[in-house]
Amino acid sequence: MKHVVGPAKRLVAVAAAGVAAVGVAALAPHQSTASSHREAPLISDTPKLDNTDLYAFVSPDDSTKVTLIANWQPFEEPDGGPNFYPFATMTAHDINIDNDGDAKADITYRWVFNTTRQNLDTFLYNTGPVTSISDSDLNVRQTYTLQRIVESGASTTLLSKARVAPSFTGHASMPQYKPLAMAAVTSYGDGKSKSYAGQADDSFFADLRVFDLLYGTDLSEVGVDTLRGYNVNTIALQVPKADLALHTNAAANPVVGIWSTTSRLSADMQGGPGRLEQVSRLGMPLVNEAVIPLANKNTFNATKPEGDGKFLPYVTSPELPKLMEAIYKIPAPATPRLDLVEVFLTGVCKACGPVQADLNSQKLNRDVKAAQFVPSEQLRLNMKILPSKTPNRLGVVGGDLSGFPNGRRLTDDVLDITVQAAEGILMPSPAAGVSALGDGVDANSKAFDPAFPYIAWPNEASVNGS
Repeated sequence: MKHVVGPAKRLVAVAAAGVAAVGVAALAPHQSTASSHREAPLISDTPKLDNTDLYAFVSPDDSTKVTLIANWQPFEEPDGGPNFYPFATMTAHDINIDNDGDAKADITYRWVFNTTRQNLDTFLYNTGPVTSISDSDLNVRQTYTLQRIVESGASTTLLSKARVAPSFTGHASMPQYKPLAMAAVTSYGDGKSKSYAGQADDSFFADLRVFDLLYGTDLSEVGVDTLRGYNVNTIALQVPKADLALHTNAAANPVVGIWSTTSRLSADMQGGPGRLEQVSRLGMPLVNEAVIPLANKNTFNATKPEGDGKFLPYVTSPELPKLMEAIYKIPAPATPRLDLVEVFLTGVCKACGPVQADLNSQKLNRDVKAAQFVPSEQLRLNMKILPSKTPNRLGVVGGDLSGFPNGRRLTDDVLDITVQAAEGILMPSPAAGVSALGDGVDANSKAFDPAFPYIAWPNEASVNGS
């Protein structure tokens, strides 16, 4: 985030009651290495702050708009009562946009949540069947403020006291969950933009036993979706392309870089000023899991993209191909891996590196000055590329330019794509068999909706009950 004092003070204003309770008198942003994304060592201490996945795509049912989706708090068991899964309060949930390639946020969309409880004399999340988002039986309720913050620090409040869809608590409590949740879709800007916050099925599908030494040479183990049956907390935003583009000109400047961050409001233990601490960061999927080593995982989560130069060696000489060579005897591509620099740090363009295609680098924007461009880890989307009528789960690797790593759709098989890219699939002569590499999980266990917010709705059955 670029903005120093203004946005932090606005966060204080939104959460004034909580700030007063902890005695915070002022606020300034501060990066911390004490917390992290889930794949970093310390995130288990703060699961609500764990930003698990980020998606960005041209909306398939309205190609004049872009949809951004970010998920928090993984492995939500559907039967996880009695408190279930509210969004973290006193916390900035941000989606950041860099449209000029300087690795700094030109636009930040910020959600700040507030929780109220109607009846403190019960342990119940809801005291009877909930049939509407304002039902008096919904005991625990959340609302949020949505702000749009620009480079100068100026902020516009887009939504105030917008309703959050409650966690699914069971059929007895919420007999018709989808209509209940859809009531949390809130429009603004003359109806041209939409926001949603609530629970969803975890849209990341993968066999995470890949971290067991890449299955230890036993590929018969692949094919189990580790995330099947679990839910997450989801934020979704749909906006016109002009809202994101440099100089609002999406035709001339169609490429944007996107990353999400979680920053929490803290209080000095001595009663001094509070600070906004960035504790989680996510752009491209699987970067902190499979690119950044243990010594730097917490640091990565607290680092702004403009400081990503320190992580360059992990991209140019990645660990994963070395492991694949040691375990499966697939030759590791020669280093330095300039193809991966394009994928992760610059976006893909003919002037960016060895991948000779103009795809999704901000360098392709007409009004971007070459001198201001800073390589950084972001999820980059070329908004000019229209949605495919026949999407391929392998995205660009499968010949579908509207998919990952050009943005990320909910249906993109990012684990397979990432493994194949690490093994050199984008290079002129990849090793034999690289195009067949994958975890055997090719699709999500639940179908995604065709309209905003596009998510699959929360799982209802207990994970251990089937």
